[in-house]
Amino acid sequence: MPTFINGIPLHALAVHAVVVLVPIAVLGGIVVSLWSAARRRYGWLLVAEAALAAISIPIATSSGEGLEHRLPRSTLIQTHTHLGDELLIFVVPMVLLMAAFVLLHHRNETPARREGPGTTTAPPQLTGSMRMFAAGLAGLIIAFAVVSAVQVYRIGDSGARAAWSDKQYNSTSQDGAG
Repeated sequence: MPTFINGIPLHALAVHAVVVLVPIAVLGGIVVSLWSAARRRYGWLLVAEAALAAISIPIATSSGEGLEHRLPRSTLIQTHTHLGDELLIFVVPMVLLMAAFVLLHHRNETPARREGPGTTTAPPQLTGSMRMFAAGLAGLIIAFAVVSAVQVYRIGDSGARAAWSDKQYNSTSQDGAG
């Protein structure tokens, strides 16, 4: 994988996919877990988006490794690298749990039947042990979603510190305007 594209580190471009897609996947996981109407309508779309988020992570980490080898070693970069390598551990289980949760509900729900003019029957709900299993899946999805969101924040913060910690800025410009 190239380290630079037109003089710009590929990592700086690739992390934007992670920074956008993982939070959307986090929100999607929470929505799928808690809102049945959204799950029925957008469940598989949100699972696909979360899978895309998971795919973007190795691209960002491998492009970051190429950049890391061209920079002087520092504890800030090592911290950022370590945190970045952990993100996939949280996002992939969230994606798999979301897929299992949507599949469980999709297989259980049948379209509503029309009983007569203006009436329909509601799709069947999960019962008994399947309901408990679904609740457990929902809880795990939310837990992995929260951890993934926190991890993205930590990675971004450590990356910004690694990139900008040695830079000093003046609050006034050179021409005296400030």
